[in-house]
This record gives sequence, structure tokens and C-alpha cells, in this order.
Amino acid sequence: MATDTGNEAPASLASHKHRQYAAPVVAAEADLDLLAGLLADAARIVAFTGAGISTESGIPDYRGPGGVWSTGKPPTLGDFLANEATRLEYWERRRTGYREMAATEPNAAHLALVDLERSGRLLGTITQNIDGLHQKAGADPNRVVELHGTSHVVRCLSCGTVWPALEIQERLERTPGEPRCEVCGGVLRAATVLFGEPMPVEPLRRAIALAQEADLMLVVGSSLVVQPAARLPAIAKQAGARLAMVNREPTPLDPLADLVVAGDAGRTLATATELALVWEPMRAYGTG
Repeated sequence: MATDTGNEAPASLASHKHRQYAAPVVAAEADLDLLAGLLADAARIVAFTGAGISTESGIPDYRGPGGVWSTGKPPTLGDFLANEATRLEYWERRRTGYREMAATEPNAAHLALVDLERSGRLLGTITQNIDGLHQKAGADPNRVVELHGTSHVVRCLSCGTVWPALEIQERLERTPGEPRCEVCGGVLRAATVLFGEPMPVEPLRRAIALAQEADLMLVVGSSLVVQPAARLPAIAKQAGARLAMVNREPTPLDPLADLVVAGDAGRTLATATELALVWEPMRAYGTG
């Protein structure tokens, strides 16, 4: 199954310099209580995360200030393969920016999802992000489905050989330019999905299976406009799950949701998760 050509996966790391941050959006207390109630009642939560969960870690949203849509659209796969200048520009950005991106730390939203996972409620996390922050926060890597790949692995587009991104980074720092595959001489690139490139079938299959198993789909920081990933919350809803949204801005799927919380991901998830994990033992003892 292929993605639409508008797949929201950055072709390169956005520059972290001259960042612009939007004003905080604080969720209403009543909404936090409602979200906590949904989390406490659920036994099979599946999180679906987009770029908005990582902005509080300093990674620009694709469509926000400093993101790839404001600084220039990423190249298509065809452009990347055909144009040496495009590849040289890409690798220069990687050379100067990768270590900063790799040093980025998870925020309170990532940590809250780990708390839900360790409580036994969270089946898994489906993410559109390539930053690896869910795993860095402590999520079980086997429970994280990276729909758009990862920036922390580099692959050959010809023979499929892969390297840890840090190994290629060290090559770049010794010898700037375009690195090539040491096995076949092919073109290298981070193991992320480019515009116009099919989404890998296996991650999408796993994501659909999780969505169908969920009793609560928790959407965090996704604009829900990139297909086919944006259909996953609807799949969960059709399978009988409740649907909760935590976003700074409205999404096209808000009318389907049981709860829409307008707020920043970090404080919203941290507060609601803490309440949910306190309420459950209180209910068990009949004090909730």
C-alpha cells in the first residue's frame, strides 16, 4: 500500500537555529478531568502521535514556524535520486545538524505515554515522527510503530544495506560531501519516507492492527491530513474504540472524537495521566 504523494515525512533535518515558538496553549481543567477519565477507563490504549508532540522538545512542527513547510518543501524521491546538488545540500544539513537533533530530549508528553505503557494500559504507539523520542523516553521499541521511518538509521537506496546514523555522521565529519554505500556504491539516505515514496507495508499493517485492537485511540500532536496514516483514528473508531484528541489546532477528524482537548501535549498528557493512574487504585478500593 502506497502513501499519497503529500506524505508528511521530512526529507532532511530541519535547522534548529533561529527557532520560533508559539505561545503555550493551556488545556481547560474540565477537559483534563475528562481525558483522565477516558485514560482510567481504558484497558487497550493506542497512541497516535505527530510532530506536535515533539515541538516542546525543540523540534519544529512540519507546518509550524521553522518547519520544513516554512523553510522550503523537502525534495521528492525522484529529485533526490536525480540531482547531485539536492543530495549534497541534504548531507550538508545532516553534517551540521544531526548531532543537535540526536541530542534532543523527550518531553513530558513522551514520558506520560511511557507511564501509561508501564501501567499496562498502552498497547503501543503509532508515530509519524522520525526523531526516536518515544524510545529515548523509555518506550518498548517493539511497541513503537514508526510509520515514516527513523532519522537514526541510514540506508542504501540500491542494495538496502543499513548503518547507524552516527557511523555515517562520523564519516561526514571526516570527509564532507555525499557519502556513498560501501557495499555497492549506491545513494545513501536516512531511513525515512520521502514525498512520493510508498509507505513501508509492514509498519502500516502493524498500525492498522493496533488501531483495530484499541479501546481508546489517543491522538497527540497530529494534523491528521497526511494519508493513509490519517485514516487510522477513523479505523479505531469504526472498530469500537473511543477517540480522544490532544492538539493545539483543530483537525478534520475532530467531529468523530469523543473528546477534543485544545492544549500543549506535555502538560496535558502529564496531568491527565497522573490523574488517571491515581484514580484507578482509588476506584479499586471504592474511594473514587
